[in-house]
Amino acid sequence: MIKPQSSASFLFSLLILFSFSLHSPFLDDGTLTLIDRPQPESSNSRRNYIVRFFDYKDAKSHRNYLRRGIKFDGWDWIERQNPAAKFPTDFGVVSIEESVKMAVIGEIESLNRVKDVSVDFSYSRSLLEEEKLERDSDFCDVKKRPGKIFTKMSFEADDEGAGGHWSSLSNQTINWQRRHLLEKSSQVTSLFGSDSLWSKGYTGAKVKMAIFDTGIRANHPHFRNIKERTNWTNENTLNDNLGHGTFVAGVIAGQESECPGFAPDTEIYAFRVFTDAQVSYTSWFLDAFNYAIATNMDVLNLSIGGPDHLDLPFVEKVWELTANNIIMVSAIGNDGPLYGTLNNPADQSDVIGVGGIDYTDHIASFSSRGMSTWEIPHGYGRVKPDVVAYGRDILGSKISTGCKTLSGTSVASPVVAGVVCLLVSVIPESNRKRILNPASMKQALVEGAARLSGPNMFEQGAGRVDLLESYEILKNYRPRASIFPSVLDFMDCPYSWPFCRQPLYAGAMPVIFNATILNGMGVIGYVNESPNWHPFNEEGNLLSIHFTYSEVIWPWTGYLALHMQIKEEGAQFLGVIEGNVTVKVSSPPSKGEKIVRTTMCVLRLRLKVVPTPARNKRILWDQFHNIKYPPGYIPRDSLDVRNDILDWHGDHPHTNFHTMFNMLSDAGYYVETLGSPLTCFDARHYGTLLLVDLEDEYFEEEINKLREDILNTGLGLVVFAEWYNVETMVKMRFFDDNTRSWWTPVTGGANVPALNDLLAPFGIAFGDKILNGDFTINGEQSRYASGTNILRFPAGGYVHSFPFLDRSDRGATQNVLSSGLTKENSPILGFVEAGEGRISVYGDSNCLDSSHMVTNCFWLLKKILEFTSGNTKDPVLFSDSVRQGESLYVDDKQLPCRRTDVNFSAYSAVMGKELMCRTDSRFEVVGTKGYNMQVRGRNRKLPGYHAIDMGKSSNSSSEVSDPKVYSTSPQKPGDSLSNKYFGLFYTDELDMPVLVASHWLVPAIIAISGFLLFLSFWRIRQKRRRRRKGSSSGRYPNV
Repeated sequence: MIKPQSSASFLFSLLILFSFSLHSPFLDDGTLTLIDRPQPESSNSRRNYIVRFFDYKDAKSHRNYLRRGIKFDGWDWIERQNPAAKFPTDFGVVSIEESVKMAVIGEIESLNRVKDVSVDFSYSRSLLEEEKLERDSDFCDVKKRPGKIFTKMSFEADDEGAGGHWSSLSNQTINWQRRHLLEKSSQVTSLFGSDSLWSKGYTGAKVKMAIFDTGIRANHPHFRNIKERTNWTNENTLNDNLGHGTFVAGVIAGQESECPGFAPDTEIYAFRVFTDAQVSYTSWFLDAFNYAIATNMDVLNLSIGGPDHLDLPFVEKVWELTANNIIMVSAIGNDGPLYGTLNNPADQSDVIGVGGIDYTDHIASFSSRGMSTWEIPHGYGRVKPDVVAYGRDILGSKISTGCKTLSGTSVASPVVAGVVCLLVSVIPESNRKRILNPASMKQALVEGAARLSGPNMFEQGAGRVDLLESYEILKNYRPRASIFPSVLDFMDCPYSWPFCRQPLYAGAMPVIFNATILNGMGVIGYVNESPNWHPFNEEGNLLSIHFTYSEVIWPWTGYLALHMQIKEEGAQFLGVIEGNVTVKVSSPPSKGEKIVRTTMCVLRLRLKVVPTPARNKRILWDQFHNIKYPPGYIPRDSLDVRNDILDWHGDHPHTNFHTMFNMLSDAGYYVETLGSPLTCFDARHYGTLLLVDLEDEYFEEEINKLREDILNTGLGLVVFAEWYNVETMVKMRFFDDNTRSWWTPVTGGANVPALNDLLAPFGIAFGDKILNGDFTINGEQSRYASGTNILRFPAGGYVHSFPFLDRSDRGATQNVLSSGLTKENSPILGFVEAGEGRISVYGDSNCLDSSHMVTNCFWLLKKILEFTSGNTKDPVLFSDSVRQGESLYVDDKQLPCRRTDVNFSAYSAVMGKELMCRTDSRFEVVGTKGYNMQVRGRNRKLPGYHAIDMGKSSNSSSEVSDPKVYSTSPQKPGDSLSNKYFGLFYTDELDMPVLVASHWLVPAIIAISGFLLFLSFWRIRQKRRRRRKGSSSGRYPNV
C-alpha cells in the first residue's frame, strides 16, 4: 500500500472544490459550476497563498517573522478577523502579485519556521445558471469545474409526488416513490431505538457538537442548547439563509416532536463556513478547525466532500483535529452508484465515513462507493464507507420553523453524528477522554453494525449502524486495538466482492487486501514486529504473504496490507486455505499507568484456491500507466458529458470498470492487475495484456520487452484508446477566478503519442480525430463516444471503418447530432497477427467504463479476447471484406504530437523516474527492473525465497519447446521512432511470419568481419615495420 503523497506533490494539484453531500430529487437541476470567465493576465493580478508554520504562535508573530525574512515587495499579509484570532495559529494567508510570485514563495519557503506554501483553494458551489456567457471557443457552453461532479445543493419542496434524481455521472434518471414519513413510527430516531436510551436518561447532555455548515438562526424553536454560533466567511452574518445547516442540526439535536433529533440535549456549536453563495476557502476551514481544537469539541459533523486527497493543508489539519480527540463524522459523497467515488475527508481512516441507505436497507443509488484510490497503482484501496445509515427522505428542521424531508449522504452523516453524540453521553463525563476517541468510537460502530445481505464491503462497509449494539460495546469497553474488516472470506459473496469473484492460484500477481488498524489505546501506536501468518492446517503453507504496514500508527489508525501469493508447489491445489494473520500493536501507557498498552490483533482469512488457469484464460490489466485526478487536470473521456471534466474514479477493474470485471469473471476469465512497469510480468503466463484508457508514457525497456513478448512469446495485446487532440485540449483551458490562474489538460482522454510509440514496432498508430456516432457490427449496436481513429495498420490485418462525425475541429461541446455536419468513414477497430502473438486495437474505452457508458461493448471485448488469447476468429470480424490488402500508412508529421507547453513529468510515473518493480509485482522481482532485465543484485534473494537468476524467467508455468524467433527489418532510414522499427508490417503478406537465424547468424557474421579487419590491420603494421628495418639493413624478410 502506498502512503499519501508528499507535500511537494500538492503544488501540482488542481483547484479543489468540496461540496455538501446533499441529494434531493424534487427541485430544479442544480450543480456545482466553475464559471469560466477568462481574464487578461496582468502583472498586478494577485493570488492568495496559505503559509504553514511548524509552530503555533499568535498571528502577529508570524506576520512580523515574514516581514523580517522577505526582502521582496509585492506581497501582503491578510488579516483574518474571526473567533480563532485570539488563539495561536500555525498558518497565515498572504496575497502575492503574479509578477514576483516565484521569488517571494522561494524566500518564504527558505525560512526555518515555514513548513510549506500552497494555494488558498476555493470550495465553491452554485446552482446551474442558464445565462449564456461570452467565451472565445466552441467550448463555451460547458460548465467547467476542476473537481468532482458535485451533488446538487437543492432543497426539497413539500409536495408528496414522485421525483427523480438526475445523475450527471451516468446520464440516467433515478426514480423512486417517496415514503410517507410524517407518522411518528417512521421517524428515523425510532428506527434506531433512540427512545430506549432516552428512557435511561441518555440524551446527549454535556456533549460539544461542532456543525460545519451554513450556520443556524438564533432562537430557533427546535433547539434548546445552541451554545455558540461563529462565522468564518467574508459575510457579516451568523444566520443560515440556505437551510442546510439548520436541517443537519435538527437531525442531530432537534427537540421538535414531529422531527426529533437523536441527542436533544447536545450542546450545538454552529460553524458557518459557507457563504450564502455556497463558497468557502481552505483558510476558512483551517481557522475553524483550529478553533474547534482550542475549544475542545467532542464531535464534529462535516457534510462536505471532494476528490482531492492531495490538499495537504486540509488533510493534515483533519489529522491534527482527530489527534486532539475530536470524533469527526463525514458524508462519503453522492456520486453513486459509481465505484471509486469516495469523497475526502470521509475517505480518511481517522474519519467515520458514512454512506446512505433507504428504508428497505438497500444502498441508496446516490451513495458513493469505495474503494479509496489514494493507494493506486502500487497498492489497493481501503474499505469505505465505514458504516451506512438511513439517508433518504429523512425528517429535519426547516430554516425557521416546521419540518421537511431531505435525501443524501449529508443527511446520513448527521444521523450517525447524532448516534455518536448519544453514545458519548453514555460514558460518564469524568471518564470520557480516557475511553472515547475516534478509534474506539469507530470500533463500537463497525463492530456493532448490522451487515446487510445484498451489498458488498465497498458499498456498505461494516453495515447499517446499530445504536443499541454499539451502546453495549461501549458500556463495557476497554482500550484495545483491532483490525477492520476483521475477516476476509473468499467464500462470502457478495459481501467480499471482488475477492469472492476470483480465487487465488499459483503464478498470479499478488492479490492485495488493505485493512485498517484501529488503535483505541492511544493516539499513537507502534507495530514493532512484522505481522505473522498462522495457517490452520498444512495446506495453509502454500500461501505466502508479504506485509506492508504502518510501523507508526497515527492518529489513531494505520494500515495493514496483505500481498498474497500461492507458491508454485500449489499449482494444482484445489481447496480452501484458512488461518489468522496476527499483528501486535503497542501504545504508551495512559496517564496514571506504568505498563505499555498492547493488543494482539487478529485478521481471519478464508481463501479459495484453484489450480492455475490455462494461459488463454488469464488477462493482465495495466494499472501502472493510468494517471488520475488528483494531482493533474486529467480530462474526461467522453466529451458528451458536460458537467464532469475530470477523470478521477481510479480507472481500476474494481472501481469504474467493475461491471467489465464482473462480465469477464462470468465469462471464465481471470483478471490480474499490474501496478508496475511492463517489465515486471512474465508474458508466458498470460493470454492477453489489456491496455485501457492509459495516460502515461512508457520506458524504452517496456517498449522493447512488449515487442519480444508478442513476437516471440505469443502474448496477445488489446488496446482501448481514447481521444487526443491538442487543439481541443487548448480550447478546454479555462481561467479560474478564485486562484486567478489558467488550468489546462495535461493530456487527452488517453496519451495517444505514447501509445503510438508502444505500437510502432507493429506498424499501428492512432490519430487525433474525435469521433462520435452510432454503429452496428455483428448485429450489435454500439455508441462511439469521443473516440479516436486508426491512422496506421499493417497489410494482412482486418480493419473496420464506420461513418462518424469528427468533432476535433468543432469544440468539445458541439452537439454531435447537429444537422449539416458530414459523416466520413473512419477506421476504429483492427485485428492483426504479429509473430507468435495477436493484437487488437479500438479507439474508444467509454463502452467499458461505467462512468459515462451509453451502451456497453462487452460482446466486442469477448470476441477480441477470443482472438488475442485463443486465436479464435469471428467470421464477421474477420471477413474478407475488411482484410487489408495494403497497409494504412501516413507520414510521421500527420501523427498526433505531444504537448510542449505542459510539464508532464510532474504527473508521470515514467518521465524522470526509475524503472522499478514495486510490491504489487511477483515477489521475486520486487525491487528489480523486472524479468530478463539487467538488475541490481543478480541472484537476489528475498527473505523466505530461493535465490534466483534475474536474467532468466523465474516463474514459468509451462515450458516452450522449439521456440521461434521473429525479427523485423528497417523500412527506410531517418525515420522517427514510429518507423525505426522494421518494415515487416508494411509488406503485402503478414500471415506467414518470417523466420531468421538471429541467434547465431548475425553474431557469426560480426565475429568473422571483426577477425578479417583485425588481420588486415596486422598485415599493414607488419609491412610498415619491415620498411623501417629495411632502410637500415637493406634486407626484407619473407612474409
